[in-house]
Formats: sequence, structure tokens, C-alpha cells
Amino acid sequence: MATTDIRWITDDQALNAACAHWHTLPVLALDTEFMRTETFYPEAGLIQLSDGKTVWLLDPLPISAWQPFAAWLESADTLKVLHSCSEDLEVLMRLCNALPEPLFDTQLAAAFLGLGHSMGYARLVHGVLGLELPKGETRSDWLQRPLSPTQISYAAEDTLHLFELYEALEQQLSAQKRAWLMSDGADLLANAREHKDPRVAYQDAKLAWKLRPQQLAVLRELCHWRETEARRRNQARNRLLRERSLWPLARFQPDNLVALARVEDMHPRTVRQDGETLLKIIADAQALPQEQWPPSLEAPMGPEVTGLLKRLRAIGKAEAEAQGMAPEIMLRKRAVEGLLRSGYKTGHYTLPADFGGWRKELLGERLLAELEGEVV
Repeated sequence: MATTDIRWITDDQALNAACAHWHTLPVLALDTEFMRTETFYPEAGLIQLSDGKTVWLLDPLPISAWQPFAAWLESADTLKVLHSCSEDLEVLMRLCNALPEPLFDTQLAAAFLGLGHSMGYARLVHGVLGLELPKGETRSDWLQRPLSPTQISYAAEDTLHLFELYEALEQQLSAQKRAWLMSDGADLLANAREHKDPRVAYQDAKLAWKLRPQQLAVLRELCHWRETEARRRNQARNRLLRERSLWPLARFQPDNLVALARVEDMHPRTVRQDGETLLKIIADAQALPQEQWPPSLEAPMGPEVTGLLKRLRAIGKAEAEAQGMAPEIMLRKRAVEGLLRSGYKTGHYTLPADFGGWRKELLGERLLAELEGEVV
């Protein structure tokens, strides 16, 4: 790393100048280091960028004017290269309310090239570039100042190799696969921008489908409070109220602190800090009229759909092999389940809303034809 040109950005003026330069570059690798142990939101500790020669290390702590960076992130001037970017997108959205587009995700690119699905960065770098990356700083404190020389070297090297990884993968992508990759990248950005309504958080709670509508009303209010309070306090959801406590709270609906403390996986801190609030939420939800209860949730599909699932996966796998791609990227689990759920009781199947674009063109009609008239 001694020969690498490392440039620090530690004030608004330097960031503004760097952004003006980045607008002139066709491609930049982008990575973030952050902390998220007991907070709801990730706390950015460092942002790294590289054009393959220079590495810019952006210290977010002293920066107050993020507008130039946000404008560059969303500018079509520069292709932004990230790896397994979901958490990076959350960091950037939190930091400056902007997302990197157009987006090239090297983990997705590896899947489109048949190198593997959901490949970790170090493994992909080793497989493509033949390099062994150090792992010692992956969980270090990125909010400490000053950063250690080892942290700086690790962060700079990672981003430099990310650009090299992009160059190697880009050369192997056909025009068609590149278009598919960019389409999936746009989908990732759209999902990251989507506002998650706290009022429907209960639908994702474990075993929620087992509860009756009245119990679901209690679960809905508990999950809504947990989600909004976690955001307001910037506190991890499970530190506020553990996931495994939600279902028994809604099922048994304790009405005093002693009973609350006996609920499965209930942390004493939660009872001490928010016990009375939880009891009031439960009591208020119990008082809701029946017309305000949510409808029952659908149970997970059982073994009766196993045969259909195997047939659909076989179609997806065959097409993936023909295209030289990872099967998991061709036919995603959620899309297959959505397709099966649409008609396994009636025999009238429809493609789910998120099964569109190039996947629909390649597989949509074949999957529907395979399922035509099938009733489980």
C-alpha cells in the first residue's frame, strides 16, 4: 500500500472539490465502514472511493455539507461499484439521503457469471484476482479517532481491489448480462428507497400466522411501537424489545408487570424501562372494536407444494445453466413462493409483482404453463 495514492477528505471544502473531480470519472469503486452494534441506524465511520489508482478516504464525522456528495451519488456521470451493497445503501441514505446510481454490484456480477451466489468479498477477490485479503479489521471500531494505520491500510486496500474486481468482472459480462445486472441494481435502489410502514411490521413477525385476528391486533400495535421507538431512540429493535417476546406477548396478553416479566425471552431492562408502556399498548389494543382487527395471515405453504416447487426450480436451474448463471439469481426463492401462493388452491396462477423484467421474459410463460390447472 506504500505506493498507493491515498487522499483524505476531512472538511466540506475538500469534499466539494473531490466531488467536482469525481463527476469527471466514468467509474468509481465505493465502500463504507460503519458501526451498528446497539443502534437502529448504521453509524458511518469512513467512506472509501477508488478509481484503481487513487484512494479517497472520506471522514464523515467532520462533514456538515453533504449536498455535493449527494448530487454526485445520484449523477449519471459515474458508474458506482459496490459489493453486496444493501448495508452500504442504508449508510448512504442515512448520511445524505441519496443513493449511488447507476449501480454495479460485484456480488451480483459474480452470480450472473456463474461464479457463485452471495459470494463474500474476500472469497470473490481470491477467486478472481488471486489475492488473500486480511480480515483483522472487519469488526474494529470505525468511529474511533484517530484511525489506526492498520485500519487505514485495510480500508484503502479493500476499495482499490474492488475497482480491480470490477474491471475483471466487467470484461467477462456479455452486453445482455450487463443489462440484466444493471436492471437488478436499479431494483436494489428502488427497494432501498421504499418506505417501510411500521403499521405492517407485524406481518413479518415470527409465527404471526398462528394468531387470531384479536391477537394480531395486539401484535400489530406492539410491532408498530417497537419499530417507531427503535427509530426515534436510534436503538436496535431487539435491545428495545426482543423478537422472541412478540408472539407470546400477543398470544397471552399479560396485564401486570409480574406476568410481563415471565414472558419468553423478556429482558428485565425492557420491563424496567418500558413495562408500563407495553401493558398500556396491550390494553388499548384489547379495547379495539372487531372491525379494527387485522385479518388472519396466510399460513406458510406446507409439504403439499413440494412437488410443484421442485418442478419450478428445475426450470429455473436449467435456464441458469444454459445462461451460465447461478440458479439462485435466475429464480429467486421469494418469487417462486409468490407464484405458488397465487394459485395453489385454485389452479389460477399469476406472476407476482416482483417477477418482472428480464426474468419474466425468460421464464414467465414457461412457469405459468408448467402450473396451468395445478391444484394442490
